Formats: sequence, C-alpha cells, structure tokens
Amino acid sequence: MRIYTWGSFNNIPFRKRPFHPTMVDSAVLRAPAGLWRKVTTSALQEDGDFDFDLFTIGGGSGGVRAARYSAGLGAKVGLCELPRALISSDEKGGTGGTCVLRGCVPKKLMALAGLFAEDVQDAASFGWELKETPHLSWEALQKNKRRELERLSDLYRDNLQKADVKFIEGRARIVDPNTVEVNGQQYKAKNILVATGSAAIIPPIEGARDFAITSDHILNLDELPRKLVVVGGGYIGCEQASIFNNFGTEVHLIVRQELPLAGFDREACAFVMEQYKLRGLHYHGQSSPTKVSKGPNGKLSVRIEPYKRDGEPFDIEDVDQVLMATGRKPKTQNIGLEDVGAELDEKGGLKVNEYSRSVNVPSIWGIGDVTNRIPLTPVARMEGSALAMNLFGDGNGTKPDYTAVPSVVFSSPQLAYVGKKEDAAVEEFQDVDVYTSTSTPMKNTLGRRNVKELVKVIVSSKDDRVIGFHMVGSEAAEILQGFAAALYAGITKQQLDATVGIHPSSAEEFVTMTTPSRKYRGGKLEEGEPLKC
Repeated sequence: MRIYTWGSFNNIPFRKRPFHPTMVDSAVLRAPAGLWRKVTTSALQEDGDFDFDLFTIGGGSGGVRAARYSAGLGAKVGLCELPRALISSDEKGGTGGTCVLRGCVPKKLMALAGLFAEDVQDAASFGWELKETPHLSWEALQKNKRRELERLSDLYRDNLQKADVKFIEGRARIVDPNTVEVNGQQYKAKNILVATGSAAIIPPIEGARDFAITSDHILNLDELPRKLVVVGGGYIGCEQASIFNNFGTEVHLIVRQELPLAGFDREACAFVMEQYKLRGLHYHGQSSPTKVSKGPNGKLSVRIEPYKRDGEPFDIEDVDQVLMATGRKPKTQNIGLEDVGAELDEKGGLKVNEYSRSVNVPSIWGIGDVTNRIPLTPVARMEGSALAMNLFGDGNGTKPDYTAVPSVVFSSPQLAYVGKKEDAAVEEFQDVDVYTSTSTPMKNTLGRRNVKELVKVIVSSKDDRVIGFHMVGSEAAEILQGFAAALYAGITKQQLDATVGIHPSSAEEFVTMTTPSRKYRGGKLEEGEPLKC
C-alpha cells in the first residue's frame, strides 16, 4: 500500500522546519510518504563559508519550483529576480517569469477571450436571439488581464517567502563558481542554479528591428490591430494568429515551410492548417518576409518572397502590426557564465548533463529554457523538482523524465499530442498501425461553420503498445492530459479498446477506432493511403 501525504514532518530530526502545505504548487503530484523526509547532508552547508545551500537566478516556474522544494527539504535558499514588467528586458522581468507575465497565462486568457466570438456565432443555431451585436472592449480585456497577471506574480513571490526562501530583487551576476552579486552585495552559495529562461528574437530582416514587435508586445497592445502580419509558423505564431483572427483582425500568417508547426505530426498539421483557412486566416506557406517598411500614413508594409518557382514577390500593405514569432534564445548573456567558464551550446544555452548540472562547472546547475532542452513550463518544473531531490532529498540519481511530455498549441482549433509522431514512429518501430478519425463536434452540428476534429492513435504492432496520441479540436488540451498519463503507464491498444467511452463526447473517438487507416511493416506502407503532406 502506498500512502500519499503533504503534511508537517515536525517529528523528523533531519528537518529544519515543518513542510508547509503552501510550499507545494497546486499542480504537483503528492509525494509518496518518506520521499521528502531525509536531507542529504552532502548538499547542505558543511561550514560557515556559504550564505546559501542553493542560490537561484530567475523567478520563473522552474526556478521557483526548485527553490521552494529545496527549502522544503531543509536547504537554505536564496532567489533573485528582476523587477516586474509585462515586457521583458535586460533590466526587467518579474516573479512568475515568461509563463505568468508574457507567455502561457496571458496567451491562454487572450485565446479564451477570442473564443467567445465563435460562441456568439453558434448561439443562434441553438435558438439564442441576441438583441444587440456583441462588442469587444479591448481596454477592459487588457485591464482585467493585467490585474490577473499581477495577482499571480505576487502569489509566486508570497509563496517563496512562506517557504522561507530569501527573495532578492535585482540583477544577479555570477562572480565565481560559488559567488553571486546582486545590487553590489555578494552572496556565497554552495550551489548556483541558473533558471533565467529565454527571450524572443527578431531576425535580421530589413526594417524588422525598427517596426516589428515580439510576443512580449503583442499581448500588451493598447489598441486591437485591424490588420496583422505574423511571421513564423511555430506554436507562438499560430496561437497569436488564431487569437487575433478570432478578434476580427485580418491576419496574414507567413510560414517558411509548406506546413506550420514543425515538430508536430504532419497529418495533424495539415488538418489544422485547413481549419485555419476555413476560419478566414490568410495563410502564406513556403514564403518569407524580406523587408518591413513604414509609409507616410503610419501603416506598415511587408514584402513577401515566395519560395515557389512560379511565385512572384508581393506586398502586404496597410498593416497595423508585424509580429516576429521566429524563435527564442536562452538568456545566458551578461550574468557571468562566461566569467566562470561555463560551457554553452551552439545556440547559447547552458550545457548541462542529464542531472541538470553544468558539464564543466560542478557548482552551477541549469533548468528550463536556458538549457535548450524542452522549452515548456511543466518541463521546467519537473527539472526543478528533480534537482531539489538530487541535492537535498532521497533522490540521488533522479533524472528528469521526458518519456511522455505532452504539448499543445492553443490556436483555433487546438492541436495537442503526446508520444511519437507518425513518421518518427515508423522510423523507430518499423511495424506500426495508425488509427485516425475525423468528426464534427456536437457543438457545431446545428450551425453552419465547417468545424472538424481529428483524433489519431499510433500503435507499435509488435507489442500492441500505444506510442502516440494526437488530437486537433477545441478541447484537445483537456482531453490529451488524461491520455498522456495512459501512455506513460504503457497502455496497449487492446486496453484502449476495452475502455468504456463517455458518450456523446469528442474524447470517445479515442476508444472507438477499430480499423487502422494505415499499416506499416518493416518501415514500409503496407495498407492504406499514403500521407499527402
């Protein structure tokens, strides 16, 4: 029998203070009894030479998780973060980091706001008579959103203090492998954790630095743009393009490849691209911007160069905003890593081993986006938890587990997956069965909008194990979370088929597919139509 607890451990001699419930993030899995009960003394202060057992640079999701967990395990912890601002810079940041202030949370709030436009369209089909045409108050949305972001940021800081983590506001710099300087004061630490995250980049396109904006700015505009050009087909570009398209903005999405969302399943990407187009989004694949300019009327113009042989350059004119969603870079500059000789990778990320330790400076650690692994908030939290357990708990040898990391694009519709993509599955497993199903969500059956959903299950036919779940649909994120747990637990197709579905629902499609759409044997397509994308 396994007992789960998160109470006080006052009777444990290894603990310096009770394990307070507020030290546990709301989404954390409860630890098995005994998991938190020992303090590995080798990681704690052995003499008076150190001010801290762990000093964390960066107050985002990963840094805060590592700091709070370490403090809960008896370590003396300090954390430094820049003063708060919704738009980041070398001198501005804020507790909660990118996720809370200029990423996951504000993006999701904006996406939810945009979905009400679709609800209004669907309402008439269900008999609702709207006496007046609904109107979006951009000012009210921004005001309410900012209030919520500030509340969450304050909560992160309050929880650090409740966990007995010493919070220091300012810009940190690593002076030597065991010393950090903030606001002119130096702190000695046995371990230094770099959790500074990443920053949006603007590519070297003529006029881009003068006239384009990044994802930081797009979430904090004073006015809703009537016409928007989004450059970049990654998840940030697709999400922002969808959000503003739902707000009624004329949106042009410029993507270098034929399909958006490189790294996701190609069939799912082709499906979601068609759904974007049906919703009125202007999609320009196999194209790239070469110039951004500003006219005398204050409007912007973007020159587009198609990659197709017969494609002619063209201009998108009278543009209000140009968003460069062309990637992010680790924030490793000007924090002293170069002074202590910490090795960086080719993209500027801190090079760490499988335990998140610097490959050449043993006292320095790194988690989250700054390490160029998987740039997702839940992954940074997982890495922070593992680091705390390794340093101060019973988790010697605990490594972050990337076995079944789910991912989602909060566009309209959403695209979510966990596990293997079809092409990667065939390459690795050779013998693969692929099950797919498309359907119209019940919410859209009475209306005139052409909305479709896709569900996809990928199975290793040799052992019947499910190795991939994919979904395109309005509730894909909520549905895939449960299937991520099933995949992590090693669910088989037989077990999936034996699962009783919830009817009527979109999720039940996953447990009702019995005939493969495609079969691969020896890495070759044996049955079914080949993918056209």
